[in-house]
Amino acid sequence: MPRWLPKAMVLALALVACFQLGSWAFYQLIGLLTNILIAFFLALAVEPAVGRMAARGMRRGLATFLVFFGVALAAAGFVFLLGSMLAGQIADMVEEFPKYLDLVINWTNHTFHSELSRVQVQDSVLHSDWLQKYVQNSASGVLDVSTTVLGGLFRLLTIFLFAFYFAADGPRLRRALCSVLPPSKQTEVLRAWEIAVDKTGGYLYSRGVMALISGVAHYVLLVALNVPYAPALAVWVGLVSQFIPTIGTYLAGALPMLLAFTVNPWYALWVLVFVVIYQQFENYGLQPKLTAKAVDIHPAVAFGSVIAGTALLGAVGALIAIPAVATLQAFLGAYVKRYDVTDDPRVHGRRGPGNVRGLRDPAAVPARIRSSLLRGRIPRPGNSDEDTVG
Repeated sequence: MPRWLPKAMVLALALVACFQLGSWAFYQLIGLLTNILIAFFLALAVEPAVGRMAARGMRRGLATFLVFFGVALAAAGFVFLLGSMLAGQIADMVEEFPKYLDLVINWTNHTFHSELSRVQVQDSVLHSDWLQKYVQNSASGVLDVSTTVLGGLFRLLTIFLFAFYFAADGPRLRRALCSVLPPSKQTEVLRAWEIAVDKTGGYLYSRGVMALISGVAHYVLLVALNVPYAPALAVWVGLVSQFIPTIGTYLAGALPMLLAFTVNPWYALWVLVFVVIYQQFENYGLQPKLTAKAVDIHPAVAFGSVIAGTALLGAVGALIAIPAVATLQAFLGAYVKRYDVTDDPRVHGRRGPGNVRGLRDPAAVPARIRSSLLRGRIPRPGNSDEDTVG
């Protein structure tokens, strides 16, 4: 046995053990790392406001606290307003439920020539097996729901604490990071940080504009249908559909449909049709152009980055994918050397006036091919072998 073989085996086993330990630790800390990533982008988003307040003489910690307090106060007020509105509408729906049930039964009897009654429907529903199983599962799942809510609140608190420290100690964090780098690398790190702040702010600005447009459009519809609480519902649709990726659109459209149903069951269908049509307009017309303009990336790249972010990190990846890609693209753009594009019609999408496709001038055709064309030995595209050039 060679002398180096035992040492190599021990080293290989040690590397495998370190890899397994690192993988285990990474999967155990993936939740914390995701929260830190969200907090970092949230700190980048509030960095401009905190910087302006600190430039006017306010302490950076106090400025950060005021910004986050304003955001939390606005979010709490919005949730309280929607909660009270939803509770009132649910109470009204429960009170008016027999009326809606009679309307449905009468329509069914008239359309299908049946003889249903409210008593029969109520008895069949109350004594059904699926309702009893649902009640049992709901009773046993109360503890799970409570645990999920408490876990979500703890995660939200963790994100806000990390974001607060990142924003309040931004200069100190940059100094600590630059202190271990040579001066040439320090400039690159500071430039990347500035680009990240700019792109994240631009992305949130574009989302805010789309939320405003969506809210105004749905407000007009809800006012036309005389749906109650139209302003609060418009704000709900605008914010939820833009800042909750993937499922935000469905969550945003469910509440207006529910309240429209209390006014007229057909109004709920109209709201659904409008939500679907507006979503298509936003996905294919408004969002690619506005988002790409705000963060300066191609619409196809923006769409692909959202898909990739969703595949990697779920909803969190979809939310931070566009600013992350825009930051990377802007940072790499400073190091990628670019050249002037040749003046070729195939590059600019034009066809040249020459006799041969894709060539600007017949003189550019080699003499041998040009003479063969004149003698009719090379057929034109689309002709058979016997055809010649006239």
